[in-house]
Amino acid sequence: METFIMATHNKHKVEELSRILEPMGIHVETADLPEVEETGTTFEENARLKAFSACKATGLPSVADDSGIAVDALNGAPGVYSARYAGEDATDADRNRKLLEELKDVPVGKRSARFVSAICCVFPSGEEISVTGVCEGSVAFAPRGKDGFGYDPVFLVGDKTYAELSPAEKDAVSHRGKALRMLKDELLKRKSAE
Repeated sequence: METFIMATHNKHKVEELSRILEPMGIHVETADLPEVEETGTTFEENARLKAFSACKATGLPSVADDSGIAVDALNGAPGVYSARYAGEDATDADRNRKLLEELKDVPVGKRSARFVSAICCVFPSGEEISVTGVCEGSVAFAPRGKDGFGYDPVFLVGDKTYAELSPAEKDAVSHRGKALRMLKDELLKRKSAE
């Protein structure tokens, strides 16, 4: 089984990646990696910075995700700053509170948003694969559901938040699920060309 490094401290992202790659014979691990300053202005640039750093540090194929929520009523914010939106040491609950507070006067029909996941996979050869998945939705008026993480309790797809979906339901519609399926397709193409 081939080992890929997932450049994250987020166990939920590791679980999502593992669900997609394990059936392909790819074992996903994390590593003690140097901190990477996310200086990119796009999700794609930040994912690439993290993947290259992890590959350089470990000598193994490395995958990094940069993702977040972009809210139309906030001109695309929090965007690439989603994790730092309520300050460096904020919790998921703090970030959700801040987002809901900023949208408190925004009516139904004007709360459109999308989750974006940019994933970059870098190989020791320098080869790279980059994919981006998007899920359109809207922001709820209050957190709902007990599953998920991050902005999941306030992001609505249809009439359910991400946090109200089972892992399989979430994988089927989510930004990261879409990006991971694209990554899987690209990895399969790469394997068949070897």
